[in-house]
Amino acid sequence: MAAARSIGAWTGIMQALLNHTRPQISSLRKIHTSGSQTKADEGPQAHYFPPLKTAMLPKDTFKGKTAFITGGGTGLGKGMASMLSSLGANVVIAARRAAVLENTATEISSHTGNPVLPVQMDIRDPSAVAAALDACEAKFGLPNIIINNAAGNFISPSERLSPNAWKTVTDIVLNGTAFVTLEAGKRLIKAEQGGVFLSITTTYTRSGSGFVSPSASAKAGVETLTRSLAAEWGRYGMRFNCIAPGPIETEGAFSRLDPTGSFVNSAHKRIPAGRLGEVEELANLATYLVSDYASWITGETLAMDGGSSRFHSGDFNSLIRLTSDQWDEMERLIRKSANKDRTVGQDGGEFRYMAGEFNLLNRVTPEQWDMMAKMIRTTNKTSKDK
Repeated sequence: MAAARSIGAWTGIMQALLNHTRPQISSLRKIHTSGSQTKADEGPQAHYFPPLKTAMLPKDTFKGKTAFITGGGTGLGKGMASMLSSLGANVVIAARRAAVLENTATEISSHTGNPVLPVQMDIRDPSAVAAALDACEAKFGLPNIIINNAAGNFISPSERLSPNAWKTVTDIVLNGTAFVTLEAGKRLIKAEQGGVFLSITTTYTRSGSGFVSPSASAKAGVETLTRSLAAEWGRYGMRFNCIAPGPIETEGAFSRLDPTGSFVNSAHKRIPAGRLGEVEELANLATYLVSDYASWITGETLAMDGGSSRFHSGDFNSLIRLTSDQWDEMERLIRKSANKDRTVGQDGGEFRYMAGEFNLLNRVTPEQWDMMAKMIRTTNKTSKDK
């Protein structure tokens, strides 16, 4: 009986470790209607890994150079544009929302004193991409740096995806990146001018992840395009790399991927560094990779995630939350069952399941999905109205 109670307690412990990813309808309503979300707490180890937000490269590193950044009006794109401008670059930011771009360009220029050109562009349209690069050439000349940052993503069970939903994400992420990269590359080749390309992907391109299959597939394609062109176009003086960031809180992405706020408020528990990343940290890595300091790095994807992908990939990493007493009890149970037969080398797909950040959403009911979809639509409508 005592052993049964111990096993039951252990089962309860493991279930409790997972329950934080399984919001109930009542808590979803409470969070959604509260009108505010708090920033994620940090783990006690976070003070060992402080985010340094100042530029690490020397001033004027990019003086005389031009950077063309897609999705540069907000979030990560804005952060990279700001840091490149502060380091002397002429910057072009291209995206669909003209008003947002103009405000961002004015804001960055007022802080750095360097010119920022906003260009309205639908990345899904090759003619619009060509027109945006025409505008860049007319103002600054051909870009030396091209950053593919534009992205589209949302969470959904794959069986609920329409062909249009799939196409929307892949058109922005994969096709849009290809349109920009190929158009800019052809111009640079014709002008006999080298260049550096950087694409922003994600850590789950390596593991796959449920509930974000369009984004995972498209960004995996971007990484393969990067490796392919690094091999082919190095002869033209071009480098190609990717950054695969972990969770970095930005308004646009988190409104679609975490409408309830439940992920951001517990994410630090699944990140060995104990905190989410900061935009400026990614911007520092990006500026390094597109600088001459990284001239011998090409065809690579660098993960920047505080160790979260390593944590997710290990079957037993959630055991980090056990107390010493719980470990003692577990070891006793293990010794007791040591002579029992076990199946070795078969995981039934568990590795793939544990590795994807969103796979635990398998426990969300259809009713909860309906509510989350409604919340995402409401959040997106509010963002567009601002």
